[in-house]
Amino acid sequence: MTDAPAIPTAAKPRMRWPLSLIVGAGLTAVVLATALLALVWTPYDVEAVDIAAKLTAPSAAHWMGTDHFGRDVLSMIMAGAQNSLGVAFVAVGIGVGIGTPLGLTAAARGGWIDELVMRGNDLIFAFPALLLAVMITAVMGPGAINAVIAIGVFNIPVFTRVARGAAQGLWTREYVLAARTAGKSKALISLQHILPNLMSLLVVQAAIQFAVGIVAEAGLSYVGLGAQPPAPSWGRMLAEAQTMIGFAPWLAIMPGLAIFVTVLGLSLTGDGLRDLFDPRVRRER
Repeated sequence: MTDAPAIPTAAKPRMRWPLSLIVGAGLTAVVLATALLALVWTPYDVEAVDIAAKLTAPSAAHWMGTDHFGRDVLSMIMAGAQNSLGVAFVAVGIGVGIGTPLGLTAAARGGWIDELVMRGNDLIFAFPALLLAVMITAVMGPGAINAVIAIGVFNIPVFTRVARGAAQGLWTREYVLAARTAGKSKALISLQHILPNLMSLLVVQAAIQFAVGIVAEAGLSYVGLGAQPPAPSWGRMLAEAQTMIGFAPWLAIMPGLAIFVTVLGLSLTGDGLRDLFDPRVRRER
């Protein structure tokens, strides 16, 4: 008696990583590695002044040239990455940590609580992000900490709306209705059933807001309301370079390129994560 032929089974489709995610994650990893490396090593001391070497064009000794004080531009960009990424990361953390609970509460409670939360969001959204940040730092004074607070305040309503909108749709799902029938409180349901299903959406939004935070921090530093000297900052490097762009263009090109690469990497990462987590896109792939 011969064995019955094996019935072939359909191969499970392999998940294809979006190209935008691969490129974006690679660029972001390079920027992050640069910031971490600057914690322990830079080619030159970022605060060292060498007037004899001022406004030196890019060369073997100074790959990105020097500024009007003779400081190495590459070293300043490496150290400035710490400030930009640090401010953006903490600001996004503020938005996630405060905005997400507010959105979950508004979706769970509804009524006047929902109305109060959303009208507060509308009040903050009435001001452009950079203008709001300028207002806060102008009142509280310039500095990296106040820049974090300013950018973080704008991130709060962003994550509140994202969490609320998605949570409202989840409250009608069968597993949530079953949890309510079992006697679970709304707060417990939000933590155990709603929040885990929002994580992918929050991660995508965090990547996008991270890029927005980089631009906002650079803008605040450009107008003198961000990190103060001698701490390096990409935005302040651009501000100092604007009067010398005719004879020392590298002073504006290098920090501008650093901002461009960082924002591009984070934006592509956000787009790639959205495509990866969207089931409709996965089916099309």
